[in-house]
Amino acid sequence: MRDFYDVVIVGGGHNGLVAAGYLAGAGLSTLVVEQQSHTGGAAVSEQVFPGVDARLSRYSYLVSLLPDKIVADLGLSLQLRSRSVASYTPVRRGGRDLGLMVDRPEGSATRESFGVLTGSDAEYDAWQQFYGSVSELAAVLAPTLLEPLQSAASLRQRVDPALWDELVERPLGETIERRFVDDTVRGVVATDGVIGTFARLRDESLLQNRCFLYHLIGNGTGEWRVPVGGMGAVTDALLEAARRAGATVVTDGAVSAIEADGTRAAVTWLGGDGERTVDCSYVLANVAPVVLDRLRGRAASSSPEGSQLKINLLLSRLPQLKSGDDPRRAFAGTFHIDEDYSQLETAYAEAAGGELPVVPPSEVYCHSLTDPSILSPSLVASGHHTLTVFGVHFPTRLFAQDNEAARAESVRRVLAGLDNYLAEPLDSCIALDADGNPCIEAKTPVDIESSVGMPGGHIFHGDLQWPWSDDTAEAGRWGVETDVANLLICGSGARRGGAVSGIGGHNAAQAILSLHP
Repeated sequence: MRDFYDVVIVGGGHNGLVAAGYLAGAGLSTLVVEQQSHTGGAAVSEQVFPGVDARLSRYSYLVSLLPDKIVADLGLSLQLRSRSVASYTPVRRGGRDLGLMVDRPEGSATRESFGVLTGSDAEYDAWQQFYGSVSELAAVLAPTLLEPLQSAASLRQRVDPALWDELVERPLGETIERRFVDDTVRGVVATDGVIGTFARLRDESLLQNRCFLYHLIGNGTGEWRVPVGGMGAVTDALLEAARRAGATVVTDGAVSAIEADGTRAAVTWLGGDGERTVDCSYVLANVAPVVLDRLRGRAASSSPEGSQLKINLLLSRLPQLKSGDDPRRAFAGTFHIDEDYSQLETAYAEAAGGELPVVPPSEVYCHSLTDPSILSPSLVASGHHTLTVFGVHFPTRLFAQDNEAARAESVRRVLAGLDNYLAEPLDSCIALDADGNPCIEAKTPVDIESSVGMPGGHIFHGDLQWPWSDDTAEAGRWGVETDVANLLICGSGARRGGAVSGIGGHNAAQAILSLHP
């Protein structure tokens, strides 16, 4: 340990590790201080159930926004695997159990699935036209995420102005309602606008538009991939890269104060050896902005509010579906539960009124179908599978008074929703741990705040911002700047932050390196 570093990074989540890799690799002395006993933040793999050799992606679960350039620049030993199916949506309609299957890549089977559900090719044609336009927008936006901020006006000139108006100027719900007719198809499109974001689809704030955009522009394709070895493999590779570059990483270090005056800075933390302070030239804050305010001794702005329920399960086998579709295909992609457009809006209204959604929308991911390495060979051989459920429109306020009771009831309602589409009870498929308890774990926003320190349980550290600026001077050159020149935000709270992307860490590092060529 030194008494002085060029850069001290507060927080050892994935963005902090990305920044450390770039900065240390450029020859700057770099220290990362992490409060927990391990790095990785919310992007970790853990053995959740006692005596069961299954490593679950406990919080973050898929990778889309991590640019291939960061993987290459840092020489990450990381494999991201495509899912064979994009999505599957079970539907009960006209007394029949059906399923909308979207293959990857799409083809005649996907068109046929749309036709069976909707009665014509019109919705699939609208689907292809819409996502074709979105792909063109993504191809323009994705490269700019690792560059100095561009203005909205300059970007608008490079894309279809009609699509820009649809996705950036007007509420997402208006666009979906105009382009699509079928309630289920509308809902499948709309869900990308409400992942971790509590908003109506016609909300004038356009929070849902921003969320939608981030979910569809990663690497210019928007594809959500599965990291082999689980999410922990991503942050393990980043930790290795940071250390290989020469960064020093300290865990079990609870930072209590950050001081910065534009020229010099200091970070104080409490660890096993007592309190320690180091001086530095720059501080990168890989914490939520509200936490940064507290560490600077400032009155914090209002805390953000998360909006999700995360359920992790281990199954002894995949359940059969009422539709008769093969569960190994149906669960291979994103499995939508009760996410019709009207159901999303109803659930929002109920939650906004202070009540748990009666029919909560959610989606399911079975990582082990794409990456069985997260299970022991014996579990794979016996047909076990992981299941991750992400419930939307579960804002923090619903769990504030009695988290335990609200969590239990929320889990019951979400799993009952899945049961409605199964030919056998999900309970009969849930594996037992070494103590004979069902392998099921749930995390509310309150749980997420207490376990990984995200204020309000907000998975993006706060509302997502547009990945550009109307006034570049106000937003800063890289979107990571604060009111003090040598204090930068490198986490999800940075402009162009959010999700497991490393973009905030990359851009904060580039902001410093642009001053030290």
